[in-house]
Formats: sequence, structure tokens, C-alpha cells
Amino acid sequence: MTRALLLLCLTGCAHAPRATKTPAPGAPTLTVVTYNVNFGLAGDATTLQTLTSTDADLVLLQETTPEWEAVVRARVTTTWPYQTWHHSGGAGGLAVLSKRPFEVKAVLANPGRWFPALHVVAKTALGDVQALVVHLRPPVDDAGSFVSGYFTTGPARKAEVDAFAAALVPGLPTLVVGDFNEGTSGPAVQSLEARGLRSVLPEFHPDAKTWGWDVGSLHLSAQLDHITYGVGLEPLDARVLPGGRSDHQPVIASFTHDALPTVRAPAPRGGSLSMSLR
Repeated sequence: MTRALLLLCLTGCAHAPRATKTPAPGAPTLTVVTYNVNFGLAGDATTLQTLTSTDADLVLLQETTPEWEAVVRARVTTTWPYQTWHHSGGAGGLAVLSKRPFEVKAVLANPGRWFPALHVVAKTALGDVQALVVHLRPPVDDAGSFVSGYFTTGPARKAEVDAFAAALVPGLPTLVVGDFNEGTSGPAVQSLEARGLRSVLPEFHPDAKTWGWDVGSLHLSAQLDHITYGVGLEPLDARVLPGGRSDHQPVIASFTHDALPTVRAPAPRGGSLSMSLR
């Protein structure tokens, strides 16, 4: 298995990262965070501390559970008074926490046998912004192999995101966020790019890792969590927040209104699976 995993160690395409921008005085902004909190760690103090430290306007969670909901509601309702939680058994739970009201448009069934998606339209300082929260199929095949699954499950994730994206409202500024279980070269991310969305983290930190896992003496890491954004939103910053005990770390990004339409440079690629000795 180790020899096979060595073949998966790929690096992202080199490019000059974007510099963090400061919004114009008085310009409205929107800060968004996505975080797979790990369904097996409900109530973990360090993970909760990482979450509460973000102070984002809109928080989009994956792998929530009724136990996670109880702990989070008890701790953060003052910060994020508007919340919705959808529990789906195992790792399929999703949640949205917001400082401002939002409307739940739909809980979207997965076209396969994996996790649903959650579609909301949020009232923000930038106006109405729709967010699609996803947790796409893990890279494991039907026989339970992660090595084979790494190479074979991409089309399933594309089918999932295509089905979910069909619910998006045309003309609204759009975010599709969550645990994609693939890097920026994956079919699901590429499909969203064809729709005019792009993953924001590689624009600022192309080599950042959002997930890590230990296999014996090896530490595997990858950029699997994405905040993708479309027309109407201009990124100011994006980064990974270290901390917590989940195998994922949160991604946080800030946006302002998009400038006048321009031809955008090709979307940068983030780093793919890599490994190091512990």
C-alpha cells in the first residue's frame, strides 16, 4: 500500500499567489468558513475552540451529529443566532450558522448512496448570496480500497456536484463549499469551474493542506476542502486555520463585491496528495 501511495504524491502547478487585499473604507465584506468537524469527535473542546475563533459571518459545517448540534448551540448561539442542522447518520450531517437570517431552499438527495447537500440563500452585507454545502463521496471504492478509490471515484463526485448544482438559482452570487474529497484537479471541482466557479484557497495559498491522516510512520495530507465562488464575489483573502482534532482543518475566506467583469486568469491548482515521515 505504501508503494502505491508514493505514486499519488503530486504537487500543484506553480504560480504567483494573490496578495491579501484590504477592502475600501466602508465597503461591505463577507467572511465564510467551511469545516468538517468529524462526526466521531462531537463536543471536542479544541475543535470547538477552532470553530469559535473564526468569528465568520457564515459558517458551513460537515459531519455534524445531534451531539455536535447540542454542544455548538450551547456555545455559539450568541455569535451565530441563525442556524440549521440536518442530520443524516454517520458522516452525512450538515449545518449552516449565520450572523444574519437565511432561507433553507432544500436538502438535496445524493444521486448515489453517499451524503446529501444543503442549499441556502443568506442575507449578507453583500446582499443575497446562495451557498451549497456539500460533502462528496470519499475516495474509497465499493470494495473498501482507498488506493483504487483514489483513481476510480472521481466520476461519482462529479455526478454528485452536477446534480446538486442543478438547484442553484441563476443570477445570484454563489458559493459551493465543503469537503470535496478531491483536489482542485478533481472532476467535481473542474465541473464547477466550467460553471464559472473557482476554489479560492489556491489563489492565495496554493500548497496549503486542509486534511491530514497518519498511516504508520507516514503522514498523508491534501487540499480536499474548498470554498468555490462565482461572479459577483471578489476574494480578499483565503487561508487554512490550524487547530482542532478533526482530520480536516477549516478554510476561511473573505469577499467583497466583484469589480466590473474582466477576463479572469486561469484558475490556479492547489497541491494534491503528499506525504512525509512523522
